[in-house]
Amino acid sequence: MSTHATAARAVGLSKTYGTDDTRVHALAAVSVRFARGEFTAIMGPSGSGKSTLMHCLAGLDSVSSGSVLIGDTELTTLSDKQMTQLRRDRIGFVFQAFNLVPTLTALENITLPLDIAGRKPDAAWLDSVLTRLGLKDRLDHRPGELSGGQQQRVACARALAGQPEIIFGDEPTGNLDSHSSGEVLSILRAAVDEFNQTVVIVTHDPRAAAYADRVVFLADGKIVDELREPTADSVLDRMKQLDTPATAAVTV
Repeated sequence: MSTHATAARAVGLSKTYGTDDTRVHALAAVSVRFARGEFTAIMGPSGSGKSTLMHCLAGLDSVSSGSVLIGDTELTTLSDKQMTQLRRDRIGFVFQAFNLVPTLTALENITLPLDIAGRKPDAAWLDSVLTRLGLKDRLDHRPGELSGGQQQRVACARALAGQPEIIFGDEPTGNLDSHSSGEVLSILRAAVDEFNQTVVIVTHDPRAAAYADRVVFLADGKIVDELREPTADSVLDRMKQLDTPATAAVTV
């Protein structure tokens, strides 16, 4: 396990939906730590709980029991207003659907969370992000005038612009072709290597997971394994093993 400081963690995290006969246990006493300055991919079969885990970690979904922390802040004790402020100021998001405002330019989309918070971006930081993402000649374009890959780069820039403690991505390359997927994953990799950001993504793609420092595997709402220095082949082999029953839960 990395000796880096902890960016986020879950302790005994459980999440259930429904009641009685319709109850579904999406997560079952999950404990996991995400080190600062590291890129982690969360993987597992459909219905394994991987997106639920990320949504709970990011404060987008409530928990049924257990603890979720961003740094030293316990999310389950926050009011709605405090949670909104935490997500705005300390967390970045990159989602499959881009979530760009169609009437705003690329630059306006990138700075929108900061504008809402009444904060000005650090000019040098923003310039370095825009340069690294190759967006400086697209800042006046609206989303409809950009390719899918360019729109996702704008979404990455928006996530990075506020210098958040952690960036979450829910299938961030799911709507992209292989070339654009590689671009976005390279950007997230650079966010860790060059900007010392912390990145956690949910993905079903072994090639995407291979960009990470570490892969965490879920099955039936439990973490069952982790893999460091992954390759696409090693991830694919491990995913195949998840189809076999009775894999014990682990804490990572």
